[in-house]
Amino acid sequence: MCLALLFACCPAFAQKKKSKKGMPDVPKLVIGIVVDQMRYDYLYRYWDKYSNNGFKRLIGEGFNFRNNHYNYVPTYTAPGHASIYTGTTPSVHGIVGNDWYNRSIGRNVYCAEDTSVKTVGSTSKAGEMSPANLLATTITDELKLATNQRSKVIGLSLKDRGAILPAGHVANAAYWFDGSNGNMISSTYYMQELPAWVQAFNNRRLADQYLSQQWNTLLPIVQYTESTQDDQPFEGTFSGEAKPVFPHNIPAYRGKTFDLLRSIPAGNTYTKEFAIEAIKAENLGKGAVTDFLAISFSTPDYIGHQYGPDAIEVEDNYLRLDQEMADLLKFIDGYLGKENVLIFLTADHGGAHNPTYLQQLRIPAGTINNSVITDSLKKHLNQRFGKAEWVIKSTNQQVYLNHGVIESKKANLVEVQEECARFLQRFPGVYRTMTTDALLRTHWEKGMGMFMEKGYMSLRSGDVLVALQPGWYDNYGRAEVKGTSHGSSWSYDTHVPLLWYGWQIPAGESSVRTEIVDIAPSLATWLRIQEPNGTTGRSLAEHVQK
Repeated sequence: MCLALLFACCPAFAQKKKSKKGMPDVPKLVIGIVVDQMRYDYLYRYWDKYSNNGFKRLIGEGFNFRNNHYNYVPTYTAPGHASIYTGTTPSVHGIVGNDWYNRSIGRNVYCAEDTSVKTVGSTSKAGEMSPANLLATTITDELKLATNQRSKVIGLSLKDRGAILPAGHVANAAYWFDGSNGNMISSTYYMQELPAWVQAFNNRRLADQYLSQQWNTLLPIVQYTESTQDDQPFEGTFSGEAKPVFPHNIPAYRGKTFDLLRSIPAGNTYTKEFAIEAIKAENLGKGAVTDFLAISFSTPDYIGHQYGPDAIEVEDNYLRLDQEMADLLKFIDGYLGKENVLIFLTADHGGAHNPTYLQQLRIPAGTINNSVITDSLKKHLNQRFGKAEWVIKSTNQQVYLNHGVIESKKANLVEVQEECARFLQRFPGVYRTMTTDALLRTHWEKGMGMFMEKGYMSLRSGDVLVALQPGWYDNYGRAEVKGTSHGSSWSYDTHVPLLWYGWQIPAGESSVRTEIVDIAPSLATWLRIQEPNGTTGRSLAEHVQK
């Protein structure tokens, strides 16, 4: 009698009950949505033209963290996806760039490359990929561990890294687009052959269908008042295209591959269609435990890089992406119901305004040529320390010194690092330089030092790190800078959306500062599982309450 009373009265001993209104203790399905290169302001810049069923629904019925940022550099695609799902920064998970220099093999390595596996679904090498370079667990890994592998986890994207890194090490599958054949493919890391449903999807030849159509504006072009006029000198063109103007004759520019699908809004449609097919074919959310689908929309990044954030093409892409979001949410309504699905939407980085455009408006901005600066640095080191191959690589705003040469010349590594830092600080556009010796000896809680420290990993990063002034980026040797780039610690690259929607998520918003590494521990709280093993973020659950 007393024991029964104890269980009834004390929450610590009581059995877990369903939450209010009969909602389940955990969602049946989690859908993570990453929009590649989505600046935070895109949520509101095009607000008046969005429908009520896409982004507006996510915001109106969900919870909006309005001050969400990245807390490291460089802000690139691979580190972004890895940080979202591991709950930590490159200093821990090891994905310090889309690629980085590997001293042991003497070349750059790609974030997802793995020559021990083979392509599934194509004869190309596009499937020689896996998460082997990711050094921490993901929230998707932890879900699989917590359910003794019963949860289904699938990642998908047009980009391999956008599918593989979120899916984690223990995923059932990751799928990405192969431009050589227009199909979604995978690797032997996950499977020996594509499931029948993927083969059936590929047989629909949607890429052929989408690439046979012109890209014209969704609305009359005069209504795109949030963007600059069509045909700007800072906008890029498709190969063979005379001017960057609507309509874009996609069939004429596609060439012999299907890669152009990545750079038109139909790439988002293709991704959404594959995501819905994955949910249905794999019965995601219909089992006894929570399943997880990680979706990354890559197309906004390709369009952003080509045109820049002020172009009509970018606005048109987001108006169309809004429709894709509406379609996905409508499907979820009928498939499982909003109350059974937890959705989050964020981005892997933002993007800068084109410096030529800013200069036209008399806003300070510019570009550097990394190759020219590196050549100047090499000549300077030859004069200072004697002729030798002192610099072995310069990439990701980092200089990799030749440690073998430094040792053979009996030079002091720290002294060479400091000389590089002093020399590089002289160039226009350089905001700050820092040696790895300084990074290892000091700790920063905020500011540029913090961004560099959290993005640095000794086994994979360089010897000297360089940060550029706001509005500046590398022009990669191009005479004319088109479109945009990203990678910095400035707000246009770090400030990205964070929306929560669905299962037990109330309508609301908060201006509290949050960081991208807070997403994974928040999911762990709601899923009642362990955080990823390298987590440095904090759960946001206390801010999201009914």
